[in-house]
Amino acid sequence: MAAQATSLKQTSEFILEKVGGAENVASLSHCATRLRFQLFDQSKADQAALDANPEVLGVVPQGTTGLQVVMGGAVANYYQELVRMPGMGEKDENSASSKKQYSGVRGKYSKVDYCFEFLSDTFRPILWALLGASLIITLLVLFDTFGLAKFPTGPEAGDQFAALPAGFQLMHAMWKSVFYFLPIMVGATAARKLGANEWVGAAIPAAFLTPDFLAIGNKGDVVQVFGASLVLNDYGGQVFPPLIAAIGLFWVEKGLKKIIPSSIQMVFVPFFSLLVMIPATAFVLGPFGIGVGNGITSLLTAVNGFSPFILAIIIPCLYPFLVPLGLHWPLNAIMIQNIAVLGYDFIQGPMGAWNFACFGVVTGVFITSLMERNTAMRQVSFGGMMAGLLGGISEPSLYGVLLRFRKSYIRLLAGCVAGGIVMGIFDVKAHAFVFTSLLTIPAMSPYYGYAIGIAVAFFTSMTLVILFDYRTKDEKAEVLAQLAAAREQEEEAKTPLVAAAATPTAETAAKENAVAVAEETVKTALQPGAVSFVSAPLDGEIVPLSEVPDPIFATAKLGKGVAIKPTGTQVVAPAAGTVIAVQKSGHAVGLRLDNGIELLVHVGIDTVQLGGEGFEVHVARKQRVEAGDVLITFEPKFIESKGYNLITPVLVTNTTKFAEVEGVAEGVATTSTEVIKTTA
Repeated sequence: MAAQATSLKQTSEFILEKVGGAENVASLSHCATRLRFQLFDQSKADQAALDANPEVLGVVPQGTTGLQVVMGGAVANYYQELVRMPGMGEKDENSASSKKQYSGVRGKYSKVDYCFEFLSDTFRPILWALLGASLIITLLVLFDTFGLAKFPTGPEAGDQFAALPAGFQLMHAMWKSVFYFLPIMVGATAARKLGANEWVGAAIPAAFLTPDFLAIGNKGDVVQVFGASLVLNDYGGQVFPPLIAAIGLFWVEKGLKKIIPSSIQMVFVPFFSLLVMIPATAFVLGPFGIGVGNGITSLLTAVNGFSPFILAIIIPCLYPFLVPLGLHWPLNAIMIQNIAVLGYDFIQGPMGAWNFACFGVVTGVFITSLMERNTAMRQVSFGGMMAGLLGGISEPSLYGVLLRFRKSYIRLLAGCVAGGIVMGIFDVKAHAFVFTSLLTIPAMSPYYGYAIGIAVAFFTSMTLVILFDYRTKDEKAEVLAQLAAAREQEEEAKTPLVAAAATPTAETAAKENAVAVAEETVKTALQPGAVSFVSAPLDGEIVPLSEVPDPIFATAKLGKGVAIKPTGTQVVAPAAGTVIAVQKSGHAVGLRLDNGIELLVHVGIDTVQLGGEGFEVHVARKQRVEAGDVLITFEPKFIESKGYNLITPVLVTNTTKFAEVEGVAEGVATTSTEVIKTTA
């Protein structure tokens, strides 16, 4: 657990650094899989470095200031770690003290970008509640399938519900609460996104769900309100009226703030906002929002009525292009609208073909990575596969695989078309809003047609990936070459290293004999309970590793140890061992000591940029060294004149093999001073 916590913190620190630091973050939020940054300057974000981190599944710029960092199912843990970091607490969009409240729409976004961002960020916070409700619906549908309790549908739903045992009625209340009161949630999140007060945004649609409003009359009735005719509507489960009302609230609040003194705004801005917005929504904005939703529903219904088969193919082929841009949320809103108006939805079933084609691609990648022994892609694809099959979440697959290897889209679209054809043949419909996973199959009708459709989509895409791969020839060749090189290095690390032989002289024979003796030496530092010490490889002042102005070193991501501010000009071997890595630039050297400790000495920060100037290398990789042998010499004055910090991390890179690694010296050290203690 401690190791996981450390990794979480280190990765979070890395992400914050690569987006430009806390000072470059305007706001931070997250969805089911993505950290969503709004940055003051998007160009300061090192997107390539973020994408190269194995913990990051993908990086997606959004508009001119947004950046999405895809972390998968554990995104909330990274988010919580980030908002605890210095300077980040006030960037939390969900914080009650967020500066976004009453701040208004920021002009830095393009209008089109902001419209879709508005929809996305409105529904994103509600995602958890919708996921939970969808699985409760699935349970109830399963109970109906096995004859345990009827799932009320159609014109007789009221009588069927009344006949249910109280326990099942309670279970129906669990999911209906989310959808019936959805307008309140949407009102709150939409208002918060726009910069209006979220609780006033929630109160406006809540007024139309109270018993007092419902008692005025039935849906479609016309009643007189202070001499004006009001057509009553059913607002339960609606999404467009609260969205439009939140936009109206933003402008009303903005106007009120200009004319009401700031000292009394807390009382009178919400008072007049409610006084204006609830009637305005009841008479104008609410009916208009219902009309918008009904209009879009009618259009899609007409297409579905003309040919459910054609619609079932179009929908799964659209989603692969809508989801990466965040443009799928309007369709999700229409699904909820369809269920509220029609009692069923005809989008979710075909959408399942896209989801399972996506999961089929990533499963094919998982199988391929097992055959190639590609650990990195195996981890990414397995996470995406499980998040998809069990949770119905496609983003880890999309950003971890599909958008990184564009050829995979060909395999994906083939599965979408094949699955969509089957969905069209069976005319699959959903009677409740659910997320398309293996667990929610019973929520579709006919469920067997849906099951066949998603199976066809899944296995079509998976088979194509296994047979024809998901990469171009060049991409595959590059990956296979990297894997082969990595395996070669692993084998070399396991194979005893011998110094380069010259002519067979007495001196050479002596060296070979010394190497053979070293190879037979037991790695004492790795023996259980063994305590070993490492001497300083250079003279200088000992400082804690945390003072190194580089988060990768400071957070011990590469290993624990100490840092040294050099007072000398050379790096020497602290004990007998073998050189396992040495940079041509001369700024770093790696040693495997005979006692089993692996050591990295990194002279300065970012000194690789000097390209070797100011450094001289005295050893080569695989070379045998003894204690005190000079490894590198450097010119401190020259290096510092170029603006580089000479602080030198000295790290035990195989820290994980020890129970404890700690610095044990303070002040000035020489090459005879023991500075690191390891305990196996």
